[in-house]
Parts: sequence; structure tokens; C-alpha cells
Amino acid sequence: MRRVTSTSVLTLAFALVLAAQTTGTHPVSGRRFAPVMGWQGADWLERNERVDEEEPDVALDVLKIPKGASVADIGAGSGYITVRLARRVGPAGTVYANDVQPQMLEMLRRRIEKEKIANVTLVQGTIDDSKLPPASVDLELMVDVYHELSQPQAMLRALRQALKPGGRLVLLEYRKEDPSIPIRLEHKMTVAEAKLEVEAEGFTLSKVDESLPRQHILIFTVAIH
Repeated sequence: MRRVTSTSVLTLAFALVLAAQTTGTHPVSGRRFAPVMGWQGADWLERNERVDEEEPDVALDVLKIPKGASVADIGAGSGYITVRLARRVGPAGTVYANDVQPQMLEMLRRRIEKEKIANVTLVQGTIDDSKLPPASVDLELMVDVYHELSQPQAMLRALRQALKPGGRLVLLEYRKEDPSIPIRLEHKMTVAEAKLEVEAEGFTLSKVDESLPRQHILIFTVAIH
């Protein structure tokens, strides 16, 4: 009989939690949550084609991130965007690299250690809480992540609390309005869907930038009442 270790039980339990996340719909928009990409698919995050398909450096140029800023990469995965953010903010800045999957964070830890990047702090989050310190960041960035959140309302509330006054929440999402973009429908969002869902949690859609070949850049600020 195969011996079941505590590690394998935890791994199975985590896989079941992720599987359970795929069944919900958003109570405001009715949008169906996309399945979460597990750590086993991390190679896809590092694919060579991503530079042409997503133009990540163009996206970061649009955001005009200053040196010394405190930023958060929410759903950082293996760190494809994290390392770019680390260069943008410089040694005086801070990047919080957040993910719910410990395997992803371990990949990221090895990456920043290899590349001798010293301004990244790893944060183990949960499906409903980023675990970022209150009023700690100028910018929160989710690249192809928001559509996978199974508890988006709770997560947005946590992210709002983590923003400094005047801070920004930015979503990069594949355009659902364009059927020619070769991504499954549940992994795309329309501007209207994002606006409806995010503004319901105390944000305002301040800007929509369409500089990228396949994705919306959706910039939200905290609503002032």
C-alpha cells in the first residue's frame, strides 16, 4: 500500500480547494469565475511568446511607476512581472509579491535569490485576503489574475485597505469584447464587467488604456465619498 505523507495530504487538500473555486459566479455581474491555474502550469507564465502577446514593459510604462514606490504584484506566480517591478521601483522601493500557492512563492524565492534582487518581499495570501499591511502600497497590480478570484469581493476589500491614500489598483485582463483573441472566454473580461464588480467595492474606474495588443489596462482608484 502506498504510504500517504502529511505533505501529500496537504497538496491534495490544496488542489481540492482550488478545484472548488471554479464553480462560483459573481453575485453582482453573474460572471463565472475562471479555474485557477495551478503551479504546475508555471512554465506558461514564462513562455517566450508572452513578450509579443502581452508587452509587459509597455504596460508598466503606461503606469509610470516612480523610483522608491511601494507596489504589490497580486497573484505573482513565478515572478515574471515581479522582477520587472523590482527594477522599476529601484533599491529604495519595495515589491510585495503575493500568491496563494506556496509552490509559486518558492519558485519566486529561488528566482530573486538567483538574480540577487533584494527589494522583494514574499507574501502568502489566501483566497479572500492579500495579507498586505494596511496602507502599505502605492500600486496593486493584477496581471491576468482578477478573473480567477473565487472571493473577489472580500479580496477587493482587503486590497482597498492595503492602498495608501491616492493609491491605484490596476487590472490587466484579456479583452472579452474581441472574439479573435485566442483565450478561453472565462479568462477574459469586458470593461463593463470589471467596472461593475470593482466599483461595487469602493473603487472608481479612473482610466482605461488600450495600448496593449490583447489586454485592457484598467486603472482604479479608491472612491471618495
